[in-house]
Amino acid sequence: MVKELRIFAFCAGLAVTTGGCTLPDENITVFSYSYEFSTSDEGWKGDFADYPEGDSIFYELKFKHDTVPGTSGNRKGLMLSGNNHSDDLFMFVRKQLTGLKPNTTYRVLFNVRIASKEKTGAVGAGGAPGESVFVKAGITLQKPEKVLTDGMYRMNVDIGNQAQVGEDVMLLGHIGVATNTEKFTEVFRNNNSANTFWITTDQTGAVWVLIGTDSGYEGITTVYYTGIDIFFNEAG
Repeated sequence: MVKELRIFAFCAGLAVTTGGCTLPDENITVFSYSYEFSTSDEGWKGDFADYPEGDSIFYELKFKHDTVPGTSGNRKGLMLSGNNHSDDLFMFVRKQLTGLKPNTTYRVLFNVRIASKEKTGAVGAGGAPGESVFVKAGITLQKPEKVLTDGMYRMNVDIGNQAQVGEDVMLLGHIGVATNTEKFTEVFRNNNSANTFWITTDQTGAVWVLIGTDSGYEGITTVYYTGIDIFFNEAG
């Protein structure tokens, strides 16, 4: 769903939806795109990169719209799962967005709701199963996808490496939930107005949103994206 909002502030902590910020004197326009996955995948596609050609079975790569375990069918999301044998597996979802103004620069806020069962403070091969699986998000003009390079699938956009950001994505956090996690729990990962992402549209006004996890944990990671909100504020 896309909405054009007339509001008074583009505030830290996603005050567009929660309120509680100091309002300046002039109005600004924000485009918001909001997705819940209770009945479908909403047109989002999932894929994987940073793994060898022909190894999708060995890496146990899975993407589907499914019920979050332990919720009795009440909560659904975009499920991504993989076994990170390469110590660098990137699991991502993407969707093309339309309706923005052509040739316009925007500041972007992401609000990603993700279900994970990984504990914070745990130890794993290569890195922690929670804090070493990094959540990244970005907006690109070209379709973000994997390409085969020297026998490895790599991204055609710059996603950086694990905790390091790239030209086309920013870091939102990690998938660690709590020290006593035993089941899938929803957490929010987002940025704020002091840490925005910048994008300038082309003549079509269409862009691609890319959200994924960049893993340094050498084991199986499974996450569910249960809600995604993206806010575009036209830069003045």
